[in-house]
Amino acid sequence: MRILILGLDGAGKTTILYRLQVGEVVTTIPTIGFNVEQVTYKNLKFQVWDLGGQTSIRPYWRCYYSNTDAVIYVVDSADKDRVGISKQELVSMLEEEELKNAILVILANKQDIPGCLSVTEVHRALGLEALRNRTFQIFKTSAVKGEVRLVEFIYRSDLINCDQKWILKTITIKWTLDDR
Repeated sequence: MRILILGLDGAGKTTILYRLQVGEVVTTIPTIGFNVEQVTYKNLKFQVWDLGGQTSIRPYWRCYYSNTDAVIYVVDSADKDRVGISKQELVSMLEEEELKNAILVILANKQDIPGCLSVTEVHRALGLEALRNRTFQIFKTSAVKGEVRLVEFIYRSDLINCDQKWILKTITIKWTLDDR
């Protein structure tokens, strides 16, 4: 299973990747290029690619689209000035033929920051109501304060060589915000 984590620089992609992998917050630096890690959930193994989100790196995202089963698109809910740029990048990504069957999960991250956009405001700002022929889910998150648990995967093993090839149908990610 191949999953891409995409979004603008500073959105929290790398923090999310390592919360998924090791279950805790690790110190990160801006990603120049990519990080790739294997995340295991029960007996399923996922290859998760965290791609840098700087302006100079975004044009290269498309080089990683081939054979992608799901995209986790991370939005910095506290960065109101760049949500329009985030929308442009999301729209551009969704126009790519190689991602037409990929599941889309949008994380409205940094919900722990006062004054951030709500998940409803992020939904509206990204124009998600226009996504009619695409399976997607949006979640409010806090990568730093939240607890990441991969809760439910609905998968099929009867396709593509029948062995350990899994096709992701739905991803549900549960984040429990820490009230401390």
